[in-house]
Amino acid sequence: MNVFWTDKAVEQLAAIHAYVSQVSPQYADRLVDRITRRTEQIESFPVSGRMVPEMQLEQIREVIESGYRIIYYVGQAQIDILAVLHGAQKTSL
Repeated sequence: MNVFWTDKAVEQLAAIHAYVSQVSPQYADRLVDRITRRTEQIESFPVSGRMVPEMQLEQIREVIESGYRIIYYVGQAQIDILAVLHGAQKTSL
């Protein structure tokens, strides 16, 4: 199953990179790389993530990477990355 990044999720990932790179551009690059590589797990095992507690929908799941929640929707034909949020942030989809 293919993974598709929504515009919102791409913007959030770019904002994470911009914020972290203020302190360490190298760490920001590694962090974004780890987050994007984590989607390989989602691609291979779509239901491996837990259901998002705030949503309680079987199709909306999340995996955690380096303190960031990667929230995604498991559809029939593809997986949509909906959001990338720091664990302390509230979910706003």
